[in-house]
Amino acid sequence: MRITSMSFVLCAAALVVLYYRIPKKWQWAALLCASLGFYAAGGLRYAGYILMTAASTYAATLAMGRVSQKQKAYIAANRNTLTKAEKSEIKKKNNRKKKGLMVAALVLNFGILCVFKYFHFALEQLNHIFSLFGGLQLKDTFTLLVPLGISFYTFQTMGYLVDVYWGKVEPERNFGKLLLFVSFFPQITQGPISSFAQLAPQFTQPHSFTYENYAGGCQRMIWGFFKKMVLANLLAPCVSAVFENYSAYAGPAVLIGMFFYSIQIYADFSGYMDIMCGLCQILDIRLTENFERPYFSKSIAEYWRRWHISLGAWFKNYIYYPIAVSKWNKRVGKWSQKKLGRIFGQALPASIALVAVWLCTGLWHGASWSYIAWGGLNGLFIIVSLWMEPLYAAARKKLHLQESNWFWRAFQVIRTYILVCFIKVLPEVGTLGQGLGLWRQIFTGWNVASFSQLFPYAPGKETLLILFFAMALLFTTSLIQRKTPIRVWFGRFPSAIRALALAGLLFFIVYYGVPASNDLGGFLYAQF
Repeated sequence: MRITSMSFVLCAAALVVLYYRIPKKWQWAALLCASLGFYAAGGLRYAGYILMTAASTYAATLAMGRVSQKQKAYIAANRNTLTKAEKSEIKKKNNRKKKGLMVAALVLNFGILCVFKYFHFALEQLNHIFSLFGGLQLKDTFTLLVPLGISFYTFQTMGYLVDVYWGKVEPERNFGKLLLFVSFFPQITQGPISSFAQLAPQFTQPHSFTYENYAGGCQRMIWGFFKKMVLANLLAPCVSAVFENYSAYAGPAVLIGMFFYSIQIYADFSGYMDIMCGLCQILDIRLTENFERPYFSKSIAEYWRRWHISLGAWFKNYIYYPIAVSKWNKRVGKWSQKKLGRIFGQALPASIALVAVWLCTGLWHGASWSYIAWGGLNGLFIIVSLWMEPLYAAARKKLHLQESNWFWRAFQVIRTYILVCFIKVLPEVGTLGQGLGLWRQIFTGWNVASFSQLFPYAPGKETLLILFFAMALLFTTSLIQRKTPIRVWFGRFPSAIRALALAGLLFFIVYYGVPASNDLGGFLYAQF
C-alpha cells in the first residue's frame, strides 16, 4: 500500500475512528492489527522474519529477566551469609548467562539481516578474490528480496534487547505488545528508530481524541504530502535524467542536478516523517523527530546530528559509546597520549569508534563499495575535524573570528551544504566509478550559452516555476523554525488565512503531486 495513495488515507481515517471508538484498554490491539495488516499488504511472505525477530527477542529478554530475578531473590535470601566476593562471583556468573542470551539473539537477527542485504555483495567480492588466483567462481543462483523494513525493525528491536541486558528497561511480558513495538506501521519502512523506553509506554496509555491533536496532525500530514508529492516527485525526473546520463550535460547543469537531488531526498524523507508523525499525533502518540533543519548545519558532524537523528542516536548508543569506553580502547588512548601527546592521544579512542560507526553506517545504507566510500568520506571529515579542532580554534582566535559572526556562520553553512551534496550524490549514481565520473563532469564544460542550458532536463517552464515556488516555501519554513516552531507561527494567523494556505497546499498536491506520483514508486529511504 503506497503511503501517498488514497487507499492509505482512507485506511488511516478508518483506523482513527476505530481507535477512539473502542475501549481504551484495547487501543494498542487496534494498532497491532493495523501494523500487521500494513506489513502483510507490503509482503506477506516475509512476515515470518519479523515474527522470528519479535519471538527470539521476546524469549531472550524474558530469559534475561528471569536470571536477574533469581539473582536478586537468592542474594536477598542469603544476604546475611554471603560474602562480598561471593556476591560479586554470582553477579559475574549471571551476567555471563545474560550476555550469552543477548549474543545469541543478536547473531540470529543480525545474521538474517546480513544474509538478505549483503549475501550477493559478499559473494561478488569472494568471486573477485578467487579470480585473482584463477580459482573457481561461485554461482549466484539465489534470489533474495529484502523483507519490508528489515533494517529499521532489526535495529530498533536489537536496541531494546541491549537495553534489557544493560538493565535500562524491564522485559516486556506481553508478546503482543512487544510485537507492536517491533512492527508499528508508521515507522516500519523508514523509521524513526525509536527506543523502547520512549515509544512502548505510549501504546498502553489511554488516549482520548482532542481537536488540537487532530488539527495539528492533519496540518503536518498535508505539509508532508506536499513535500513528497509536489517537491520530491517533481524533482525526481530531473535528478534521474542527470544520474542516468550525466556525461551529456554541461558542468553547471550537473551541479544543479546534484543540488536538486539533495533537496529531493530531504523532501522525500522528511515528507514521510511529517506524514507519519502527523498521523501519530492524531492518535496521541509522539514519534522521535528525525530532522532538525540539517542543511543549516555548520559542520559535517553537526549535519549528522540533525539528519536521520534516530539512526545517529542508535549508532552512538550501541556502537560508538561501547567502543569508545571499552578497556582496550582506553589503553590505546593512554598509550597514544604518551607517544603522540595529550591532544592527539585524547582524540584517538574517539576516532577508532568513529571509524567503526561510519563503516557500519555505509554498509547499513547499501551493500556496495560506493556506500562504503560514502560512509568513509563522512567519517573522514568528522575525524579530521576532531583532530584539527585545536588548530581551527587557534586560527579563529588569530583572525578574530567569533562564532556568533553572521558572515562566518553563513560561510560554514554554505561550505557544509556543498560538501554534504558532493558526498551524498556519490553512491546514488550507480557504481563508485560512476559517482566519481559525475564529480568529474561537474568541473567540465562550463561554457553555457543560455539560461535554458542550465536546466535541459526540466519538464517545462510551468513545472520549473512550481519547483522554485516549492523550494522557496521549504526554505522559508526552515528559516522560520530557527526561532519558532512552524505550527506555532502558523497558528498566529487568523483561521481564514490558515484555511486558505492549507487549501492552496491541497490544490498543489492534487493538481501537480498526484500526476507526478502515478509514475513513481515509493519513498527513497525505503530501499535502505
